[in-house]
Amino acid sequence: MKFFNIIFLFLFCTVTAQKSLPLDTLKLKEAKDMLADDYGNLYIYKNKDFSFTKYDSLGKQLGKMMLTVPYKVQTVQNPLSVPLFSENAQEMKFVDQNMNEIQKIDFKQKFGFIKMAYAEDLQQLWLLDDSTKRLIQYNFRNETTINSYPFDISFDDLMDLLVFENKVYILTRKHIRVYSLKFEKLFEALLENGKRFRRENDVVLVVADNSIQKYDPEKGMLKIFEDKDAQIVDKNILSYFEIKANKLYLYSLEKIKETKQQAQPETGPETTSPVTETPSEQPVREEVKRADGEKKESEEKAPDTTLQKLMEDTSEVQAAGV
Repeated sequence: MKFFNIIFLFLFCTVTAQKSLPLDTLKLKEAKDMLADDYGNLYIYKNKDFSFTKYDSLGKQLGKMMLTVPYKVQTVQNPLSVPLFSENAQEMKFVDQNMNEIQKIDFKQKFGFIKMAYAEDLQQLWLLDDSTKRLIQYNFRNETTINSYPFDISFDDLMDLLVFENKVYILTRKHIRVYSLKFEKLFEALLENGKRFRRENDVVLVVADNSIQKYDPEKGMLKIFEDKDAQIVDKNILSYFEIKANKLYLYSLEKIKETKQQAQPETGPETTSPVTETPSEQPVREEVKRADGEKKESEEKAPDTTLQKLMEDTSEVQAAGV
């Protein structure tokens, strides 16, 4: 009976429709990074020409910035104020929903050498000053330093910084570390190819090249999404996104939760743990349609073919007397 429940759950997942986003391969080619805001807009950063372009869910370009030096995009969760930090230029920019610069903060005149900056909100920044080895809480609205903490760590391979609830999250090329403001190390773990942090309420996530992990204070790092063949991955509150072979794929979080809830009564007294989007439980990937209307062949097998194979396997098990 349990085997049939698995078949039904698989069928629910495979027939779940996924939304296609009309972003063609030319727009994704040479993308260095991709981010998705909570409204479904996509942001493509290309390191080749330092361009930062925003598209809506229909593939229409909403804005574009041509930058003169490399910038790190912190987050696009608030599309009205997107922070970008440049170590080369020693400055931070904020751009609006149309990719127009609304504010620029120059660190050269007030600080030594800022290795990384984190915009906590629309007033405060957290700055890692490599020259003084200090973590600085700075109010950029009135240009005042609120606090300064000794932070004597190596900044050589630093990738990102996040400060939340009096904890300092440091991401390097191979590690994630969590400190208190008193420079006490609270947590450390290996993490390859990490790119940036993403915070969703009180949950801290790490976006890497081809995976997304969640930090759990008790269990450590939990992998919630992974595709080893992906070039770039990201998520918003509704979906996972990935660029693979210069094509964009979408995974809906709500669809997989709905299908598991529909299958739950069939499992009888057994219960399942809350959904963690591991690769085996992720929604079926559907290839994105090109903007010119050309449809690509889906990489997934048809649900009826897969179901037929599973039913044949079931017959063989029954014939064996299991």
